[in-house]
Amino acid sequence: MIVNSIVLFVSALLGGLYALKVTKTKESQVKSVLVFAGSFLFSITIVHILPELFETHKDQFHIGLFILGGFFFQQVLEYFTSGVEHGHMHVHQHGRQHSVWSGVSLMAALCIHAFLEGTILAHPEVIHASHSQGSLLTGVVLHKIPAALALMTVLSCQYKSRRTQLSLLLVFACASPIGVVVGHGLGPMGLFSEEGMVMLFAFVAGNFLHISTTIFIESSPEHHWNSRKLLISLLGAGIAVVSEMLY
Repeated sequence: MIVNSIVLFVSALLGGLYALKVTKTKESQVKSVLVFAGSFLFSITIVHILPELFETHKDQFHIGLFILGGFFFQQVLEYFTSGVEHGHMHVHQHGRQHSVWSGVSLMAALCIHAFLEGTILAHPEVIHASHSQGSLLTGVVLHKIPAALALMTVLSCQYKSRRTQLSLLLVFACASPIGVVVGHGLGPMGLFSEEGMVMLFAFVAGNFLHISTTIFIESSPEHHWNSRKLLISLLGAGIAVVSEMLY
């Protein structure tokens, strides 16, 4: 639990601090990382999480419903985040009041998403094999770093105070570790049954599917052939498969 929390906190913190240090970070600079992360996360979800969920638990219909629920819940979150969780850095300025509201809604939505990621990392054994934790944690970290970078690029345009920027970064960096702590406490406190944790895992798997597929679609909006993107995607998928075989 402690190691996971530290890794999640540091990855978000480093991504955000890099964005604050490099003031002219361009969306194109993180696209390759995003494609790799999306491919890795998608592959882990397909080759491990979903098969284990459907194989080891009898209530497959409800598992499918929660996966769908997580997929479309992520779509709702993107209404508030404008895709920052998969690397978008679009900034729209329409007055101070709109800027403050968009910053608050952006932080709230991303923290909810990060919190849910932390809760499932607290119980990798829910999907049968605790050795899956390493590859799952890697997938989360790989998309958290560019997400934090994009988040702080946006917020640095909305909040000019460096203290405010750092405070918001710390809040975001703490969201996933808090999710890990809460996730560990759910079972012993009797607040969440094993079946409940399974459904939560399925819900977040739906989140992962939405994020990873959106990265693929939006990395080539004109659907042009891109051999570099294909090679990076295959590399991410290959490493995900190999990591599952080795763990």
